[in-house]
Amino acid sequence: MTPERKSLPRNTVIKFVPQQEAWIVERMGRFHRMLEPGLNILIPIIDRIKYVKTLKETAVEVPSQSAITQDNVTLELDGVLYFRIMDPFKASYGVEDAEFAITQLAQTTMRAEIGQMTLDRTLAERGHLNANIVDAINSAAEDWGIRCLRYEIRDIHPPAKVVESMHQQVSAERTKRAQILESEGARQAAINVAEGRKQATILASEAEKSEKINMAAGEAEAILLKAQASAKGIEVVARAINSDNGSDAVSMSIAEKYVEAFGKMAKEGTTMIVPSATNDAASMVVQALSIYKTINKAKPSGSGPSGSNGRDLPNAPKSIKEEITNDLVEAAKRESSFQEPRDN
Repeated sequence: MTPERKSLPRNTVIKFVPQQEAWIVERMGRFHRMLEPGLNILIPIIDRIKYVKTLKETAVEVPSQSAITQDNVTLELDGVLYFRIMDPFKASYGVEDAEFAITQLAQTTMRAEIGQMTLDRTLAERGHLNANIVDAINSAAEDWGIRCLRYEIRDIHPPAKVVESMHQQVSAERTKRAQILESEGARQAAINVAEGRKQATILASEAEKSEKINMAAGEAEAILLKAQASAKGIEVVARAINSDNGSDAVSMSIAEKYVEAFGKMAKEGTTMIVPSATNDAASMVVQALSIYKTINKAKPSGSGPSGSNGRDLPNAPKSIKEEITNDLVEAAKRESSFQEPRDN
């Protein structure tokens, strides 16, 4: 239905044209001229103001209409169209009603564009849809002297069931993301706990290792210090023995330890072998001193005085070890030469 036209100004000979408007004048039913803004003079009866066009940007509401998407969803859409008349002559004589024509063109173009898109793309890519509609309108309205500046989809109304399904989908997506985030948090927490235990175990093992190393170093240091102390003590004792009256002091110390050892044996053991003169302390001391002197004076056969042929001298003293060895050898010889008596 063609919208109702506005009333046209009458020819009063002198006319004042407002700024940003174009008046089309016909003379005797034929286009004569286009009045410029300002003062204009017309000839009565012959000249007639046929069209009045505004050159300002005009906003036209596109009525709500239904469109079917590529995935067969029916949508209710409405929008706003912004256009401007670039050529008043073409807008007057190229189309009967430029505003009505461009509105219908916007509706049909919007239906065609939505039919090539799915519901999700229609909801997500409004800017792309608006740009496509503007390009399609400009290519068709160029002969009308009209230029479409922009088109904006104001509201999109999907069916109630589709809206409910979209809400369920959004709820499911949010639940899914919440569960994923919760599982990721639990996973990260487990990883952090495991890393903490690992670091604690490593630190504990390193501490134990350091402790053992320190204890071993301390024991080694103590052993070394004891050995050094023993060596120094032995060195001091050796010096004391080589000094004057050193042998007497050693003899006295050996006698004391000999008597002390027999005392400990009597306290700790229930059975022991003792010398026959145990009740005579003086004889025990003399025996201990004689053992010390024998050990002190005994020397190996190679280190003692010997003849030119390397044999031991007959008067050279023998060590206790050599005497025991000789006794064992003689006992073995006697045992080998022994013969049991035969029966007659």
